[in-house]
Amino acid sequence: MDVVLAAALLLLTAPVMVVVAAAVAVGLGRPVLFRQCRIGLHERPFELVKFRTMREPHGDLISDADRLTPLGRWLRATSLDELPTFWNVLRGDMSLVGPRPLLPQYLSRYSPTQARRHLVRPGVTGLAQVRGRNSLDWDDRLALDVEYVERRSFRLDLSILVATVGTTLRRDGICAEGHATAPEFLGSQR
Repeated sequence: MDVVLAAALLLLTAPVMVVVAAAVAVGLGRPVLFRQCRIGLHERPFELVKFRTMREPHGDLISDADRLTPLGRWLRATSLDELPTFWNVLRGDMSLVGPRPLLPQYLSRYSPTQARRHLVRPGVTGLAQVRGRNSLDWDDRLALDVEYVERRSFRLDLSILVATVGTTLRRDGICAEGHATAPEFLGSQR
């Protein structure tokens, strides 16, 4: 079902992606796509693909706040930067619904319970995204990821997909308080 829906979404959003790609090329230059190693099912690495929203780090432009452009903020607020991740779903690296894929350096920082998030494919959206996204602290976000793993079902996935539309339209939880994006996960605080 993921593959069929991802293929359909890639086709439906292709005109929007062409416009976004052109805007990124003009506003940020090349490359248009952001590629980064993330951790997927059973802790296997894969290359996540999104539209680029930040300038390259150099000189004084080191923090996310300095590198994030107005275009990048808008792309993140509307979640248009995520459209290329449907390619990851089509390839089988991701699912439409599941815990968001995180960075490899976080693997050693998870508690054994938090590490259970890797028992399912990561998702374009998930329970944590519809319950607060980046406005949640890491412990709450990872607890919701594990809750998803334990409760996953077609019905839950459907409810998350429907809730994602509302969360995206309201632009809820785009960034953590005091951060341009989200703070680094340094390990459990509880």
